[in-house]
Amino acid sequence: MSGGTRWRRFAAVMVPATVVAGGIVLGMANGAIAASFAVSGSTFKVGASKLEGNGFKQYGGLVKESDGTQHPVAVSEIADAKLYDLCQSVNASLPGIPIVLTINAGGGGKPATATDLLIDMDSLEGDATFEKIKIGRDAGDMNPAQPVLPKSFGQSADKVTITDLEQVARSTSAGVFTLNGLKLKVNVGKDAKECF
Repeated sequence: MSGGTRWRRFAAVMVPATVVAGGIVLGMANGAIAASFAVSGSTFKVGASKLEGNGFKQYGGLVKESDGTQHPVAVSEIADAKLYDLCQSVNASLPGIPIVLTINAGGGGKPATATDLLIDMDSLEGDATFEKIKIGRDAGDMNPAQPVLPKSFGQSADKVTITDLEQVARSTSAGVFTLNGLKLKVNVGKDAKECF
């Protein structure tokens, strides 16, 4: 079974699950789930004209800064992904000096690719289609390699396609991340514009 849906409508389905996801956050705060590395505390933006992924999983989590500050996040796993027209931006502005670091890749029909992609995010927007989606799974059963609190809320799909992707994230990791046509630039002043 496959279906298409607006991501915002799909997110509305997730609202009742926030209470359950809160259990994950509580579990991590009590040491039941360990974050894999300290995050910077800053967010960054990721945009793409299209993401195609196989082996999609999502559940709640928590990331920590080195000083112990904690941030609840939505964790997304994708076994292998293709990102078309990828843009990543980090706002590094100083007082009175706008500065934005941008990374572009995956243009010209040669997408950026990633395996074992793991994203800790604050928000995600776009138009999404899920194939063979399962909502309300026990997140503890989805990936034994990930330290997820048993009986916490999770969802999975065999395939996911998201167009007009706009994501605010706190961390990303991958087994292999291939950035075809990589362009990195430090933009200052009037040119300091983020991906969206």
